[in-house]
Amino acid sequence: MTLHLDDLRVRRLGECRYDSPFSEVLSTKQTSPHYVAEGDRVLLEDTVSMLTEHSLPPDRVPSFEAAGPRRKIYFDPANVTAGIVTCGGLCPGLNNVIRGLVQELSVHYKVKRILGFRNGLKGLTAEHRNDTIELTPDRVRDIHNAGGTILGSSRGGQDADEMVDSLVMRGVDILFVIGGDGGMRAATFLSKAIRMRGLDIAVIGVPKTIDNDLPFTDQSFGFQSAFARATDFISSVSVEAAASPNGVGIVKLMGRHSGFIASYAALAANSADIVLIPEIPFALGGADGLLAHVEQHVRSKGFVVIVLAEGAGQDLFEKHGLHQYNGRGTDASGNVKLGNIGELLKESITAHLTAVGLAPSMRYIDPSYAIRSVAANAYDSVYCLRLAHAAVHAAMSGRTEAAVARWRRRFVHVPLSLMTSRRNQVDPDGDLWMSVLETTCQPARFGPAPDRGELHRVS
Repeated sequence: MTLHLDDLRVRRLGECRYDSPFSEVLSTKQTSPHYVAEGDRVLLEDTVSMLTEHSLPPDRVPSFEAAGPRRKIYFDPANVTAGIVTCGGLCPGLNNVIRGLVQELSVHYKVKRILGFRNGLKGLTAEHRNDTIELTPDRVRDIHNAGGTILGSSRGGQDADEMVDSLVMRGVDILFVIGGDGGMRAATFLSKAIRMRGLDIAVIGVPKTIDNDLPFTDQSFGFQSAFARATDFISSVSVEAAASPNGVGIVKLMGRHSGFIASYAALAANSADIVLIPEIPFALGGADGLLAHVEQHVRSKGFVVIVLAEGAGQDLFEKHGLHQYNGRGTDASGNVKLGNIGELLKESITAHLTAVGLAPSMRYIDPSYAIRSVAANAYDSVYCLRLAHAAVHAAMSGRTEAAVARWRRRFVHVPLSLMTSRRNQVDPDGDLWMSVLETTCQPARFGPAPDRGELHRVS
């Protein structure tokens, strides 16, 4: 995907006419308010080759608008009503973001009315639009100590015009959407419906994906908490497998399309023999297939530990007609239901080892819900708070149809359309996967290497 500067520009509702209240808040502390200059931008690519190949003048180099407080803001804080909604699956840090948004709006911008819409975008439908809660600093004071979201969440496609009606009826000027690719798509549709009506309602996304697969962000919030927790399960299964005759330990982790959690958790635990991710197809049978490699491990050291991303090996279901494991259909967000690769491997490995006289002691665990529901760790707590601050600054300055993200270690504004334009994936030829191969000593491929197609690579 070739991006130009115009693709990276963020829409604004209009001229910023109000002085930022930060000048009053920070001046009482005898410090100089740190405002972001309107021309401050962060390079999309930071390589010398990018600059020399395109020979662009500095004011045309592809770059993101820097996030942060502005001297002038679009909304009069005294008259603002803000709304917050959390969408999609759970992820460590959701409550941290909610708390950060409420505190920043209330304390620094003096916004008096903040609404929390319940149970995802369902809370904006006609049936549930009155099912909201008032969010105050007192109400959110300790919510960061718990996992999940105090607002509830859900998946599903709601009607954009119906949701806009709810925003108008509730007098909402700013809506913060905390969600993954489905949430960012919904925020995009909602923004377009708002624009079609000529309404001055800002929509700002805070991208959330436990799989770390959203583009244009160094790392999504909750990811570090998730793979740290996953590491504990890998270590436990490794102990179990090693203590059992012909032990086979399998840990299935999140990762529909991207194997970041499986890769990072396996590296952190440093006890996995095999890591399987969606980006690297594999064969079960044959002399170089997965089953032969599992057998080799069991014969040589007595056990084997496999870390498996949920989206790995999905091609096997159709290829071998294994429809009993196939998910088929889609969920409420339109995601294709995955085949149960964990069950397939468990049964295939059991049958193969039994046939060669190595009846296994199987230890299989899928800790997905135990991982996604934990509270954010210290790193993610700080990250979520800073994302929340950036989101509030963006909204109050009249930015809309944008998400806040961290890019090149700076917080930036990203057009919502770009947040769902592609997917981050582990680069099969990159340094992250190379580290996995070096740690596990597994072959680069199990079986022949099929055509991977074109991958968007992020290590």
